[in-house]
Amino acid sequence: QVQLVESGGGLAQAGGSLRLSCTASARTVSNYVMAWFRQAPGKEREFVAGITWSGGGTWYGDSVQDRFIISRDNDKNTMYLQMNRLNPEDTAVYYCCVGRRLTYSLESYDYWGQGTQVTVSS
Repeated sequence: QVQLVESGGGLAQAGGSLRLSCTASARTVSNYVMAWFRQAPGKEREFVAGITWSGGGTWYGDSVQDRFIISRDNDKNTMYLQMNRLNPEDTAVYYCCVGRRLTYSLESYDYWGQGTQVTVSS
Protein backbone atom coordinates (compact mmCIF):
# COMPACT_ATOMS: atom_id res chain seq x y z
CA GLN A 1 0.00 0.00 0.00
CA VAL A 2 1.29 3.45 -0.93
CA GLN A 3 0.11 6.59 0.78
CA LEU A 4 0.49 9.94 -0.97
CA VAL A 5 0.31 13.33 0.68
CA GLU A 6 0.06 16.54 -1.32
CA SER A 7 1.09 19.94 -0.03
CA GLY A 8 1.74 23.43 -1.31
CA GLY A 9 -1.70 24.43 -2.46
CA GLY A 10 -3.28 27.72 -1.56
CA LEU A 11 -4.30 31.05 -2.98
CA ALA A 12 -2.42 32.80 -5.77
CA GLN A 13 -3.07 35.77 -7.97
CA ALA A 14 -3.31 35.49 -11.73
CA GLY A 15 0.15 35.51 -13.21
CA GLY A 16 1.67 34.15 -10.04
CA SER A 17 3.27 30.82 -9.14
CA LEU A 18 2.82 27.95 -6.72
CA ARG A 19 4.74 24.73 -6.19
CA LEU A 20 2.98 21.55 -5.19
CA SER A 21 4.67 18.58 -3.58
CA CYS A 22 3.59 14.96 -3.30
CA THR A 23 5.39 12.72 -0.84
CA ALA A 24 4.97 8.96 -0.90
CA SER A 25 5.14 6.64 2.07
CA ALA A 26 7.09 3.89 0.31
CA ARG A 27 10.39 3.84 -1.52
CA THR A 28 8.89 1.44 -4.06
CA VAL A 29 7.24 4.48 -5.61
CA SER A 30 10.53 5.05 -7.42
CA ASN A 31 9.51 2.16 -9.69
CA TYR A 32 6.24 3.82 -10.64
CA VAL A 33 5.26 6.59 -12.97
CA MET A 34 3.75 9.55 -11.14
CA ALA A 35 1.25 12.13 -12.26
CA TRP A 36 -0.87 15.09 -11.31
CA PHE A 37 -4.55 15.41 -12.08
CA ARG A 38 -6.93 18.19 -11.15
CA GLN A 39 -10.65 18.56 -10.70
CA ALA A 40 -12.55 21.83 -10.81
CA PRO A 41 -16.08 22.14 -9.39
CA GLY A 42 -18.59 20.51 -11.69
CA LYS A 43 -15.94 19.13 -14.02
CA GLU A 44 -14.29 15.80 -14.56
CA ARG A 45 -10.86 15.04 -13.19
CA GLU A 46 -8.30 15.87 -15.87
CA PHE A 47 -4.68 14.97 -16.49
CA VAL A 48 -2.22 17.76 -15.76
CA ALA A 49 1.25 16.25 -16.01
CA GLY A 50 3.08 12.98 -15.64
CA ILE A 51 6.64 11.78 -15.21
CA THR A 52 8.40 8.47 -15.75
CA TRP A 53 10.06 6.56 -12.94
CA SER A 54 13.51 7.93 -13.79
CA GLY A 55 12.28 11.46 -14.32
CA GLY A 56 13.66 11.40 -17.82
CA GLY A 57 10.29 11.58 -19.52
CA THR A 58 7.54 14.10 -18.90
CA TRP A 59 4.13 14.67 -20.40
CA TYR A 60 1.75 17.61 -20.04
CA GLY A 61 -1.86 18.38 -20.64
CA ASP A 62 -2.48 20.95 -23.37
CA SER A 63 -3.79 23.59 -20.96
CA VAL A 64 -0.63 23.64 -18.84
CA GLN A 65 2.03 23.01 -21.47
CA ASP A 66 4.83 25.60 -21.24
CA ARG A 67 3.54 26.89 -17.87
CA PHE A 68 3.88 23.96 -15.49
CA ILE A 69 6.95 21.83 -14.80
CA ILE A 70 6.82 18.38 -13.25
CA SER A 71 9.81 16.80 -11.53
CA ARG A 72 10.62 14.13 -8.97
CA ASP A 73 13.28 13.27 -6.44
CA ASN A 74 13.28 9.53 -5.84
CA ASP A 75 15.70 9.85 -2.92
CA LYS A 76 13.00 11.88 -1.15
CA ASN A 77 10.05 9.88 -2.51
CA THR A 78 8.67 13.21 -3.67
CA MET A 79 7.19 14.63 -6.84
CA TYR A 80 6.76 18.33 -7.56
CA LEU A 81 4.64 20.50 -9.78
CA GLN A 82 5.92 24.00 -10.39
CA MET A 83 2.98 26.07 -11.63
CA ASN A 84 3.79 29.36 -13.33
CA ARG A 85 1.67 32.04 -15.00
CA LEU A 86 -1.37 30.82 -13.15
CA ASN A 87 -4.81 31.87 -14.31
CA PRO A 88 -8.27 31.49 -12.74
CA GLU A 89 -8.95 28.44 -14.96
CA ASP A 90 -6.25 26.61 -13.00
CA THR A 91 -8.44 26.72 -9.89
CA ALA A 92 -9.08 23.12 -8.84
CA VAL A 93 -8.23 20.41 -6.37
CA TYR A 94 -4.92 18.88 -7.46
CA TYR A 95 -4.29 15.19 -6.91
CA CYS A 96 -1.11 13.20 -7.20
CA CYS A 97 -1.10 9.56 -8.15
CA VAL A 98 1.20 6.66 -9.01
CA GLY A 99 0.79 3.88 -11.50
CA ARG A 100 2.47 1.52 -13.93
CA ARG A 101 1.73 3.34 -17.18
CA LEU A 102 1.93 7.02 -17.99
CA THR A 103 -1.39 7.82 -19.64
CA TYR A 104 -4.16 10.41 -19.52
CA SER A 105 -6.54 7.84 -18.07
CA LEU A 106 -7.52 7.75 -14.41
CA GLU A 107 -7.68 3.97 -14.58
CA SER A 108 -3.93 3.70 -15.17
CA TYR A 109 -3.14 4.88 -11.65
CA ASP A 110 -3.30 2.69 -8.59
CA TYR A 111 -2.83 5.06 -5.67
CA TRP A 112 -4.12 8.59 -5.10
CA GLY A 113 -3.56 11.35 -2.61
CA GLN A 114 -6.36 13.28 -0.91
CA GLY A 115 -5.79 16.41 -2.97
CA THR A 116 -4.76 19.98 -2.30
CA GLN A 117 -6.81 23.04 -3.23
CA VAL A 118 -5.38 25.65 -5.59
CA THR A 119 -7.32 28.86 -6.02
CA VAL A 120 -6.27 31.55 -8.47
CA SER A 121 -7.84 34.96 -8.21
CA SER A 122 -8.13 37.36 -11.13
